[in-house]
Amino acid sequence: MDGLLLFAHGARDPAWARPFEAVAARLREARPGVPLALAFLEFMTPDLPTAGDQLVAAGCTRVHILPLFLGTGGHVRRDVPALLQTLEQRHGDAVTWELHPPLGEHDSVLAAIAGACAAVLP
Repeated sequence: MDGLLLFAHGARDPAWARPFEAVAARLREARPGVPLALAFLEFMTPDLPTAGDQLVAAGCTRVHILPLFLGTGGHVRRDVPALLQTLEQRHGDAVTWELHPPLGEHDSVLAAIAGACAAVLP
């Protein structure tokens, strides 16, 4: 079974996570049969390994990891591979971890952002 792990940076202010929680809620509504977890790099829980463990416990044998970042920066290049290595060591060949490009590198997201920016103009 496939699962989806959304991965965001995290912040000290709980209000910061609201948009990400809203995305997760919309996905759960749109895809009720797909196990989904929202994880954070720092300051918030769960972290990526914990969320990955939760998806494996839910029966996932392939987990799609989608960084909710605008681009491929240091966190995506350095931190995510190290966190994935932790999951691979824990779960061996029983689970495939598929890392997707950051959200901000998807054309549909860039178009939506451009549209939202244009909408503020008279």
